[in-house]
Amino acid sequence: MTDRSELITRFLKSAEWNHATRANLAGDASNRSYDRLTDPMHGNAVLMNAPPERGEDIRPFVKMTNWLLDQGISAPRILAADEEAGFLLLEDFGDDLFARLCGTARADEVELYTAAVDVLVHLKNAPPPADIAPYDSATYLREAQLLTDWYLPAATGEDTPADLRAEFDSLITDACAGLATDTVALRDYHSENLLWLPDLEGIRRVGQLDYQDALLGHPAYDLVSLLEDARRDTSPDLQSAMLDHYITQSGADREAFQTAYNTLGMQRNIKIIGIFARLCMRDGKPVYLKHMPRVWDHLQRDLGDPSLTAIADWVARHVPPPTDDIQKRIAEAGR
Repeated sequence: MTDRSELITRFLKSAEWNHATRANLAGDASNRSYDRLTDPMHGNAVLMNAPPERGEDIRPFVKMTNWLLDQGISAPRILAADEEAGFLLLEDFGDDLFARLCGTARADEVELYTAAVDVLVHLKNAPPPADIAPYDSATYLREAQLLTDWYLPAATGEDTPADLRAEFDSLITDACAGLATDTVALRDYHSENLLWLPDLEGIRRVGQLDYQDALLGHPAYDLVSLLEDARRDTSPDLQSAMLDHYITQSGADREAFQTAYNTLGMQRNIKIIGIFARLCMRDGKPVYLKHMPRVWDHLQRDLGDPSLTAIADWVARHVPPPTDDIQKRIAEAGR
């Protein structure tokens, strides 16, 4: 079987980038990897290596890239593609991730986040791509079950009992019932997937990464992703100002939107705690455990919503917080 390095060589030769130098870029929680290419004639580009044999499929990324560009949103242009082999050559947006710029003298946090929220207001009014799947109750539940499938057994040392699973499933289903599915949710809209492009104008200043898992969901989902960032602290003042900016600019009903925001934050943070446990235990990536306390704090804030009292009680009774000892136990289970 031809190895990936030989396939990459063939792909770059067919794209006439075979004389470029390559430098590895930081990857993500998936099986994809990225290299920056530097060519004396072409300049810079990014190589996405998404092995199909490891469950990767670049076609959703290609579809969403083209849709975002059609909406006037900055997604990296596709310079060359081999969908069967799982390779893309992409426009290089540089290194100015929101996560790197915020808190430095090079950028104003409020300006960056306001621009990112403006993108979401724009998305609220964008016609969705054809055949995009809904972010429905079954999907919300399946994602939330990562808590009972991975985190809870690791934290307690025991499999989650069937009656607890059933109670949890019922609570999540009830909480997420009736959430709108009328807006494209990019689903990984946070500081490590957004790049600042100050030479452009308006919403195009916000470069997008990692949006291939988009679904048709509620407009609050990506706002929660941005403001309740799993990897970066955002102040209560910033969160409040950006939530208010979105509501004002979109014309959303404040009370209904706030409830949906808290509900989706609850679901998302429960999911992330489960994902981080799985990344450690199944995939050998313990680095994500250090973010669990931040995600737990986000979850506690969300659970303060009066509509989520029953879930808050269930979590308080059955889910240990991710203390240092719990993180150590999960890390040991992943060895």
